[in-house]
Amino acid sequence: MKLVYVFDAYCGWSHGFSGTLREVAARHPDLPVEAVSGGLFTGARRVPIREFGYVQGANARISLLTGAEFGEGYQRLIADGSFVMDSEAAARGVAALRQAAPEQAAELAAALQRAFYVDGHSLSEPDTYRKVAEEAGLDADAVVAAFQAPAAHAAAEADFRRTAELGVDAYPTLLALGGDHPVVLASGHATVDEVDQHLSALRARDAS
Repeated sequence: MKLVYVFDAYCGWSHGFSGTLREVAARHPDLPVEAVSGGLFTGARRVPIREFGYVQGANARISLLTGAEFGEGYQRLIADGSFVMDSEAAARGVAALRQAAPEQAAELAAALQRAFYVDGHSLSEPDTYRKVAEEAGLDADAVVAAFQAPAAHAAAEADFRRTAELGVDAYPTLLALGGDHPVVLASGHATVDEVDQHLSALRARDAS
């Protein structure tokens, strides 16, 4: 069995789930975690953030429910409303980091969201991936090169297709994959204990 974490690096609820994901991964080191980008802001939804009037209200609710931080750097970045969240660029970055260290999927997903939601770094900029890679002890030059390579676009599209094939249409979604069908362990907000309860029930079912 492995865990598949379908998220979008520009999704506030995914940012709020980061702590849960890290703790689940820490409690279950026997379960590999795969991170897949969902593609929330692509096509017609790739517009200035001012067009999403609900953002600040949603962020306040996310912070209240999960304790997630929305830092001063992020507030400055979005202050004039012109910033564009481009999930295709973010998915290329996820793919580049995943290629460098697939075993660190949970930590890198959280670090990438922290870079945006706390520090206010655009996920369309190569320097953001350099920073995240350096802090994770990875080869930063290789990560930036992978982010900028033509193959990264194909990797992003492959993630979006995989999301659809898994039947996921809400982010974040944490799946257990091992049997014939993926099993949803969490969608949106969930605590570590709630995820554990689902995992225990699934293991008990598989053992019976």
